[in-house]
Amino acid sequence: MSSAFAPTPSARANTIFHQQFGVTDRLIERCLAAALERGGDFAELFFESTASNGISVDEGIVKSASQGHSMGCGVRVLNGERTGYSYTDELTEEKMLHAARTAALIADSATSGADVQGFSVAKTHDLYPAATTDVEIAQKLQLVQRADRAARAYDPRITQVRATFNDEVRHILVVASDGTYASDVQPLSRFSVGVIAKDAAGDGGKGASASGTSGGGGRRGFDWYTTERTPEHYAREAARQAILQLTAQPAPAGEMPVVLGPGWPGVLIHEAVGHGLEADFNRKKQSAFAGLMGQRVGTAKVTVADNGIMPNRRGSLNVDDEGVPTANNVLIEKGMLCRYMSDKLSAKLMGARSTGSGRRESYASIPMPRMTNTYMLAGEDDPADILRSVQKGIYAVNFSGGSVDITNGKFVFAANEAYLIEDGKVTAPVKGAMLIGDGATALTRVSMVGHDLALDEGVGTCGKKGQGVPVCVGAPTVKLDHMTVGGTGR
Repeated sequence: MSSAFAPTPSARANTIFHQQFGVTDRLIERCLAAALERGGDFAELFFESTASNGISVDEGIVKSASQGHSMGCGVRVLNGERTGYSYTDELTEEKMLHAARTAALIADSATSGADVQGFSVAKTHDLYPAATTDVEIAQKLQLVQRADRAARAYDPRITQVRATFNDEVRHILVVASDGTYASDVQPLSRFSVGVIAKDAAGDGGKGASASGTSGGGGRRGFDWYTTERTPEHYAREAARQAILQLTAQPAPAGEMPVVLGPGWPGVLIHEAVGHGLEADFNRKKQSAFAGLMGQRVGTAKVTVADNGIMPNRRGSLNVDDEGVPTANNVLIEKGMLCRYMSDKLSAKLMGARSTGSGRRESYASIPMPRMTNTYMLAGEDDPADILRSVQKGIYAVNFSGGSVDITNGKFVFAANEAYLIEDGKVTAPVKGAMLIGDGATALTRVSMVGHDLALDEGVGTCGKKGQGVPVCVGAPTVKLDHMTVGGTGR
């Protein structure tokens, strides 16, 4: 193996790793050489430093306040389909070289290692401001206390309130043997409110209780929560949901038309369709969409994208965690499957290019194909016409959770805000509605798509193989001609 570590002056990024932690070009060169000393097709160093803060109020009392900092470097070596990975939380020469040699040992090969390519700085986007976590804790406390007061003022039946504010700034630097040299500073914040409502006279005199949650955020600074989305906005929404559920009737069961509301219901697309379009599941033939590239998988009304370049959105990234600039990837276009989301490994093994979808939870994690901001694109139908087209069905506005089997796309989602549709009109709220089906079949039942595309407020965290990453979901109003609804009513 020969070294070609000769980055341009601009490539010697003035990152936090150079400034504060003493990571030099020479040390990076030595670590890549050590990672490839036992052979391998590719080696990568992923540096990460994250400063985070959090504060929560429960029942009007400060329940927790935290401040943390994590730092480390992950070393990955690829040899065909084999991956060697090791990491250290100490950015010293000794520890980094040890991690590099450990990763090399795992991916041991009889062949000589690949050459390190000449480096150039990746051309990245500029999707979010360089926010900080330095706002005084007293100002953050005021935010969560305002949410507590607003939720309680909404209705006397609100009996419990919990409000939380978290923010972080993540610095990354990715250097790899294929010439990758990319850095980014990624702010992230989130406000959350959860409430419980109780009605002593409800449920036939037995007493009824219900919960509601709301929140939002993204790659935004503190000012967003004082000017655009205030604590009162989130608090009132959480309280509204809880009070609504106190009077909801049991959801009916059976096959019926289902209308999904705009925004957060796009989580169904994320879970039931999006995961199935991640390249690793498809190259391993583990997805219900494996082998269907170029084929029809939904009606002509269905276009689905994973868009990592939306300014300030929770799932957006200037570069992914492999140093590849993110993109707006159309996955399904007018019902035809046209792209999988790929990281570098899956792209190489499938003879394709990375779509900028390589993501990892931290420096201690291996990257894999992941979603960013995933949504169904707007259609041309009037949402009011969509509702009028249903004689008897369910209008699902919000979901509290669900589960999906990637191998067959089968899903079960719990709607925590849903209504009956009767004679084309939205009528009584219902509780306990479960939507049951599979992603591939659901796409073939989409008959109307509204022009009212909306993305969620910015609360999503996607889990995969034990790793969680921030994401965003969205959808317009969507009609599925029939779907199995689980419920206890008639």
